[in-house]
Amino acid sequence: MKKHSVTIQYNAPVTLTFALLSLLALLLGRITDGWTTQHLFCVYRAPLSDLLTYPRALLHVLGHTDFASCAANIVMILVVGPAAEERFSSRRVLLAILITALVTSLVLWFFFPGSTLMGASGVVFMLIVLSSFAGARGGVIPLTLILVLALYLGTEIVQAFTGARDLVQLTHIAGGVVGVVLGTIYARRGG
Repeated sequence: MKKHSVTIQYNAPVTLTFALLSLLALLLGRITDGWTTQHLFCVYRAPLSDLLTYPRALLHVLGHTDFASCAANIVMILVVGPAAEERFSSRRVLLAILITALVTSLVLWFFFPGSTLMGASGVVFMLIVLSSFAGARGGVIPLTLILVLALYLGTEIVQAFTGARDLVQLTHIAGGVVGVVLGTIYARRGG
């Protein structure tokens, strides 16, 4: 009888590391009674002289208020992130996450100066759109991409114009737009 060995592979390093760092940020928030969440993993308009203003502009995507919101974002990232990494490379997905974090920070900074923002929902939207571009090759646009754009982004845009515009909707839209822009660039360059 032949034995089969099973190997666990760290198959999508950026996706998996992001998920683990999000869980670590949540744990640190619990251990420090919210200090790390407030000072490292939450972005808000702070004086430019505050040195933590700059890392918060990127680190806020790792912060979450509770396990349920963290788990919801992580599950979506684990579902769509590996396809994006496989098609476009880990380096490009990391760049896309960093750009999304910065763009969503700027949305808060310019349009919602009295608010705070944390969480990975903008990154989720970006990865959903970016992974939909994974099938785009040689001038062929996958129907899945069109449906994702219509359903995910379309819903957020319609709600932004018909209901109360809020920070969360704009960060979803910003993440989706980053996904469209980078997906288009990455697909044109052949992955």
